[in-house]
Amino acid sequence: MSLKEEFQTRNFSIYGQWFGILSMIVCLATGISTIFSFNVGLIIFCAIAIASSFLILFIEVPLLLRICPTSGKFDEFVRKISTNYLRAAAYGVMGVIQLVSTVMGRSALIAAGVFLLITGICYLLAGIKGQAFVGSKTLGGHGVAQMIV
Repeated sequence: MSLKEEFQTRNFSIYGQWFGILSMIVCLATGISTIFSFNVGLIIFCAIAIASSFLILFIEVPLLLRICPTSGKFDEFVRKISTNYLRAAAYGVMGVIQLVSTVMGRSALIAAGVFLLITGICYLLAGIKGQAFVGSKTLGGHGVAQMIV
């Protein structure tokens, strides 16, 4: 199935997965750019944004769990976030944390919070509509990870 065909399925979990990749990029970019603000409170939120981006990478690209050396506990934790509702909750929590960073001052981290919340909403809509989680084959979803083993 091509990328175009994946988007035409109107499955919100695929939209969520691609918004998750965008969220990862935005979290990493805004975390790195804001860390130079020299505001101690914002630096903590920057570190959380950067850590979130790496967590999102392993959540959204399951192939990496097989090829990157990670601990068993981390692998177990990431595999637990497999349903649409759990992904919506995870992204919602990460989004709210980044939006709370506005208490420390205005920064680009609000963009990360907005993208994370949009991703959470996509997964929540997939759960509400009863759509099964479908991983994008482009990102190492169903079938690709099994070929490596």
